[in-house]
Amino acid sequence: MNNKKILALFALLFLAIACANPLAPAGGQPANVETIVAATLAALTAGPGDGSAAQTAPEAGDSPSSLLPRSMYYLANDGAQFKQVYRLERDGKTITQLTFEPVNVTEFDVSQVDGSVVYVADNKLMNVNADGSNRSLLVDGGPVDENDSFMTKLSSPVFSPNGETIAFGYKGLNFYSIISGQSNRVLDDIIDEPSAGLFIPRELYRPELFSADGSKLVITLGYYEGASMAVYYMNGGALVRLVGENRAIICCGDYSLSADGSSLYSGNPFSGMFAAGLWRVDTNTGSVTTLLLGDYDNDPLEVSDNPFIAPDGQLYYFYASVPAATAFDNNPIQLQLVRSASDGVTGRTVLRPEIFSYMNEALWAPDASFVIIANGQNNQIVYGGAAELYYTNGSPMLSLLPFAQSMKWGP
Repeated sequence: MNNKKILALFALLFLAIACANPLAPAGGQPANVETIVAATLAALTAGPGDGSAAQTAPEAGDSPSSLLPRSMYYLANDGAQFKQVYRLERDGKTITQLTFEPVNVTEFDVSQVDGSVVYVADNKLMNVNADGSNRSLLVDGGPVDENDSFMTKLSSPVFSPNGETIAFGYKGLNFYSIISGQSNRVLDDIIDEPSAGLFIPRELYRPELFSADGSKLVITLGYYEGASMAVYYMNGGALVRLVGENRAIICCGDYSLSADGSSLYSGNPFSGMFAAGLWRVDTNTGSVTTLLLGDYDNDPLEVSDNPFIAPDGQLYYFYASVPAATAFDNNPIQLQLVRSASDGVTGRTVLRPEIFSYMNEALWAPDASFVIIANGQNNQIVYGGAAELYYTNGSPMLSLLPFAQSMKWGP
């Protein structure tokens, strides 16, 4: 989900969105879409220092030993203030540091087969076992050319469900075979001729997530201004693009796939160059259905964030209805946790009283019984935050970690 994140050289792609966004919070915080884009595409750059201290285990409490259904992996600063990969065990207390790089780990993913970790550090694709052992180099991206960073930075590693393939971005969409140790590029980034010494991207391809059966790969399409998504079919290499996207902004990892991989849900709480709202994508055809819309000619503006389609077909997401008269006052969006039918409307019910104004990402329990939110302290914190567990049945919130970023479930 939905980690919301820095603009570096990829600011050229998304600066227009950030500047045009009248619903962005006051204080200069980038809107969700832009910061999502930065985490996904611009995580080719080193992660920002956020001043968070090295992680320590939460104080012992009365949490059961099986507080979490799986272990949770995340990024946080070590004692030297470099981002590293950590794991929080199922007891919600025990923390294990898995990487020990002399630079920031910028992105990572977890094998759902054995808990091993693939990550990017120093423009290299690295791998470690679930216990942090056997650190190995998979792909070396080489030196980064700051005048041509789009073609020289490595990013976005994603494990296939069977753990045998790693999709990643480097000059296009690539697949690394764990079995053969070889990588293959299947889509080449399209870069226009340099202008004023800068290379301008026409279309970039970055992997996001596989369907549960491994047959489909959701990818982000990056452009000079904005982004979109597409579905890459592993068998045959067909690329299905969005149809009827209109002013929707469906991109950059803020997704939830249905169990059978046929439907993808995406939300955006900010309106500007693109509309806010909630959308469902037919991954077989690319057809987009608008479920909620927050745009200039709507009153009120209906917005959403971090949708999750549960195994029982119910849709969980964060929702706000913003009166048009106040929609463009640069105030933080007052989101609440809700549940509805899969259409985003029928039976919509508010599940908790809390207001979420500084949520930077959310990690849903597989059965939607709770969601772990990385809450920033204020609108200046756009990466991660305090990891807090909110039950969807209204039980009291539990604090897990003082800071977590890029939260992911392990096996």
